[in-house]
Amino acid sequence: MSLPRFSGSFCGLNFRVWLVVCLTLLCVLSVYRYISDLNGRLDVLISSRVKLEKAVTKLQLDSIDISRRHLSFADEQHYERESDREDDMVLVYNRVPKTGSTSFAGIAYELCTENHFHVIHMNISRNQRTLGLSDQMRFITNITGWDEKKPAIYHGHVAFIDFSRFGMQKLPIYINMVREPLERLISYYYFVRYGDDFKPFLKRRKAGDHESFDECVARDGEDCDPENLWVQIPYFCGHHADCWEPGNQWALEEAKRNVLHHYLVVGVTEELRDFLAVLEATLPRFFRGATALYSEGHKSHLRKTAKKVPPKPQTIEKIQESTIWKMENDFYEFVLDHFHYIKHLTFEMQDGEVVEKERKFQFEKIRPR
Repeated sequence: MSLPRFSGSFCGLNFRVWLVVCLTLLCVLSVYRYISDLNGRLDVLISSRVKLEKAVTKLQLDSIDISRRHLSFADEQHYERESDREDDMVLVYNRVPKTGSTSFAGIAYELCTENHFHVIHMNISRNQRTLGLSDQMRFITNITGWDEKKPAIYHGHVAFIDFSRFGMQKLPIYINMVREPLERLISYYYFVRYGDDFKPFLKRRKAGDHESFDECVARDGEDCDPENLWVQIPYFCGHHADCWEPGNQWALEEAKRNVLHHYLVVGVTEELRDFLAVLEATLPRFFRGATALYSEGHKSHLRKTAKKVPPKPQTIEKIQESTIWKMENDFYEFVLDHFHYIKHLTFEMQDGEVVEKERKFQFEKIRPR
């Protein structure tokens, strides 16, 4: 059976021609619709890409803003932590008698209101220089736990106490001063006889005894015995029994070790202004304005012995022959040299004036970023 054939004509064209034309039109229409569909999909993709880019950009900007806010918050936290650390600081000034300690404490009391810290005097019964173990523990517990009185400077005539022996992690900052040992002894000798201008009407325990220091030394008196020089070494040595044995070599070495390992700085009476300058540069939270206050003169010398006769050369020579004077002087020279080294690291001369050195370090190559 054979297939039918198209034959004939329409509008002058053969049916076969019309068939080809129709098929061509259908193909063109199909291709057009396919291309149109592709163009629509392409527009949708382009629109989606634009939206996606905008979303990514917004996320990046938000991330940068969050990072900046995080860094800003971290900086604020850093400053808050730094402020918290300063507000938690405790200084202990275990002042040695007749070394200018009253003048130094007077400056601290003058600054405490303006610089917002507390000054607390520790008065030890019967003028004892050492504390029992239980009293040491109570003293340490009170100092470290009395948050309402922080930051604070505690001062009193008491020997060095090693807080770490009692298991304390948070240690106080120790500071102190020493004085040329013979000058300190002479000052004390006349102080207990004539008093001072700080409390001029207070009658001292040796009042009425007018024997001079020279006369006392000449007759080998008890009040001018070289053993009375043994004060500054035991104050820095601490509460060990050997610390209070006059002439003990271990005590001298222990006092030196404590100066280096437990004290922030130990100044000398003869250079009190420089001592204050070092403290002001190092601990401005407490001592901002200290040198200016000292220079004004009102707080420079609060306590001067009412009468003090300079010793004769033969008196000085006799005292300096003693082993105890040599040991106390050794300790004084050690502290003096160390203090001068600290001053050298802290200050420099500029245009004839002593100024604090610029910061000599910076942080870099911090990883990870």
